[in-house]
Order: sequence, then C-alpha cells, then structure tokens
Amino acid sequence: MTPPVTLRMTPRPTPRPTGPRSRAGRILALTCIVASVVAGCGIAAPTDSSAPQPTLALPSYSLAVAETRRQIAAALAVDGLQLQDATRPFQPPEPLAVAIAPRGVFQVVLPNDPNHGYIVVYEFRDTATAALAGRALATFVGSGAGQVEFPPDTQHVIRQLGTTIIAYSWSPANSTDARAPEIITDLSTVGIAIPVPR
Repeated sequence: MTPPVTLRMTPRPTPRPTGPRSRAGRILALTCIVASVVAGCGIAAPTDSSAPQPTLALPSYSLAVAETRRQIAAALAVDGLQLQDATRPFQPPEPLAVAIAPRGVFQVVLPNDPNHGYIVVYEFRDTATAALAGRALATFVGSGAGQVEFPPDTQHVIRQLGTTIIAYSWSPANSTDARAPEIITDLSTVGIAIPVPR
C-alpha cells in the first residue's frame, strides 16, 4: 500500500509595489535617513545649544534728534563730560503739548550721581511748532502745577535747536556729583534759550 503524500504549500511572495506611491515612500525614507546622518554628524546642528544672546537695540530717534544729540555731546566734551543714550526709562514732568512729541532721552555720565543728568530732546514738525512747545514747557516748569513736580531749588534749561527742544533740570540740593553744574554751562552754547518764568 502506497503511503499518503503530504503536500507542503509554499507561501507566494507578495509582489513589491512599483507605482508612484512606492517611489515617493522610498524617497521619503531616504530623505529621513540622510537628515538623521547629517544631524548626527553635527553639520546641520546648531553649534551652541544655549539661548540666543540679546542684541543692543539701535536708538529709535530721528535724524533731527540725532543731530541735536551730536551738538550736545560736542558741547559737553569741552568739559570732559560724556553723553550716552539713557539705559532706563525717563520722562520728566511735562505739559501735554510736549508729552506727545517724539523724543530722544540721553544722560550725562556722572559717576557720583548715576540717577541724574538726564537730557530730553523733543522733536516737532517745524521750528514754529517747536518754539510754541518750548514756551509751553517753560511756562509749565516755571509756574503753576509744574513747580510742585520739582524740588524748590531746581534750575531748568530749555533751548531750541531747529525743530528740536532741549530740556534739562538740575537740583543742587539733590545732586551728588561736583561736575553737574557744568552741564548747564555747556548746554547754554547749544541752540537758542527759551526763558523760564520765575
């Protein structure tokens, strides 16, 4: 009697897809592999993993304010004083006509009095408007509500240079740097004085 024959079925191989979809998959896989290798080698990786360092912002004042700043700095340099852009916010008491004006805020370097020495340069659309605003500022700081905003011995300097107004206030009783009075003398050589009423 012949023994029974056992048939063994061999699984049929699944054909590899050859259409556009399979080509796109291979390209994607190859791209991932290349990206992994490049990143692993450090070619595309950032050289420093720390947080980005802050950069110094450029001053945002106009050319007119910049020119006035230049002339103030030159006047102060006669006495060896340095002018820098203010590093802290500063807004002095001022009337509305001046408060809304574009400005540059600067500070004379006073090593023994780092909280004072601020000079504000306001800009206006023309010289006539600047003159009106300068007189409004002088009236404000010299009388009425403005006086209560400053120490009683405060000396104010208000000057016009073209379309800009320069404002500086100094209180001898509150000043701790012996060179502070020189600022008033130096500013008197820049622009035209706008008298402050007494």
